[in-house]
Amino acid sequence: MTTPTTQNRDAAVEKQRAKRSARAAKMADAASVGWKVLLLKIVSLGIIDALAVYSILVLIQSDQWIAAGVVLAVTGYANWIYFSRGHLPAKYLIPGLVFLFVFQIFAAGYTGYVAFTNYGTGHNSDKDSAINSLMLSAQERVPDSPTYQLTVVEQLGQFSFLVTDPDGTVEIGGEERPLEPVTGAQMDGSKAVGLDGYNSLQFADIVANQQAIADISVPLSDDPNDGVLRTPDGSSAYVYTSKLVYDEQADTMTDTRTGVVYSDQGTGAFVAEDGTELRPGWQIWVGFDNFVRAFTEDSIRGPFLSVLVWTFVFAFFSVATTFVLGLFLAIVLNDPRMKSKKYYRLIMILPYAFPGFLSALVWAGMMNQEFGFLNVVLFGGADIPWLTNEWLAKFSILLVNLWLGFPYMFLICTGALQAIPDELQEAARVDGASAWQVFRNIKLPLLFVAVAPLLIASFAYNFNNFSLIYMLTGGGPRDAAAGVNVGATDILITMVYKVAFVGSTSDYGLASAFSIIIFLLVGTISVIAFRRTKALEEIN
Repeated sequence: MTTPTTQNRDAAVEKQRAKRSARAAKMADAASVGWKVLLLKIVSLGIIDALAVYSILVLIQSDQWIAAGVVLAVTGYANWIYFSRGHLPAKYLIPGLVFLFVFQIFAAGYTGYVAFTNYGTGHNSDKDSAINSLMLSAQERVPDSPTYQLTVVEQLGQFSFLVTDPDGTVEIGGEERPLEPVTGAQMDGSKAVGLDGYNSLQFADIVANQQAIADISVPLSDDPNDGVLRTPDGSSAYVYTSKLVYDEQADTMTDTRTGVVYSDQGTGAFVAEDGTELRPGWQIWVGFDNFVRAFTEDSIRGPFLSVLVWTFVFAFFSVATTFVLGLFLAIVLNDPRMKSKKYYRLIMILPYAFPGFLSALVWAGMMNQEFGFLNVVLFGGADIPWLTNEWLAKFSILLVNLWLGFPYMFLICTGALQAIPDELQEAARVDGASAWQVFRNIKLPLLFVAVAPLLIASFAYNFNNFSLIYMLTGGGPRDAAAGVNVGATDILITMVYKVAFVGSTSDYGLASAFSIIIFLLVGTISVIAFRRTKALEEIN
């Protein structure tokens, strides 16, 4: 039998539910109606839709139909969500999910893809583009080339050649666009001087863009062996042919000057019998070759293992030294007998208030061997190579990182110590424990419960502490014998940056492989360390 009290309680519950539902409905209506909100939606989604349409067109031109379909589906779903009533959680989640996909998932996935290719300097395009580049690089003017009357025209910022053949035929073409006949050209005598939809360049325009026009090579046909048209003066064009001849059926490239035949041997380049390669090549799938190179190629394996060991040493000592100093200062300033604590704490956290890369640059100037503050002032003009000697450079990095990192450890240790109940310490002292015993058996274990996850995070951060290494030493001093661009103080992340972006050649495939190795190392260490910290939870 239902009592009046139960009925009243149920009625109160239903009333609260009705209020929450009404409040939620109001929030949903506020997010989906109103002319101001509607106008903002239209403008914002209009910009997004325009970018999406542009992206879809670019992807379709690149024959990336799946990616174009994904962009279309996501854009359509977003429009449906924001123009429909309700769906309030989705309206807040979609922007975050899009950014998560673009900047995290896609970036990680593309890095993984590149790691299994030979993408890099000389291998950054497809095979057809490589063939065209090779033949263009070996072009020479045909000695008895006929003269083509030329008018340089422009459309949407791109230059084209409007040429009149010696037989009077009018054709137009551009960079990587073979000549094709046109009708309706505007003639000046026997020379075509204009075409509807194009702007004809005057003499002043040709002079202003002289180098760009001189670099244009217009193919005579789809067959690259037929040659191209080039102009030295913007008014006449001549036939240029390549000294490299491509045989499509045999898939070979022959140098007519030497007679050497280069063939495609599956390495992403045309290779002669003696191993000589023609550059540029093209991008191909190489499987695990980049990972194999990292561990088996002597010129890469030695420097890689050396950098790997130093990365672990740097990360471990960075965490250990900053934690020890931060804990020591926290204990000292947490003592009730200490006076003027707030002023000392303010001074302690000053290094933490300045951007790390600026502090690294300041320290780099102070450690300059010739005119740095340390050598000139503190050491009386001594010539100490703080940043150019291998071991001193490593010591300098640890010293600077100690300066940058101890305030953070000081803050978290101060908070953890102040959270420990005073009753525990007083009980231990009553039982006759010394100050050291109280610290070792009570404070330190409880402290580790709070700071252990932060120490793991700090280790992972220092494992990839790019700015300090690059701003202070640049990874130097340089290891000249290494097969990759690497120095004595490089850690894995700076080595990856150098392999990918520094120097005359870039090996994005190898750099991506190193990135995956870093991810696996940091992830494995973090998982093991976090599992270990679970044992500390039993202390509570």
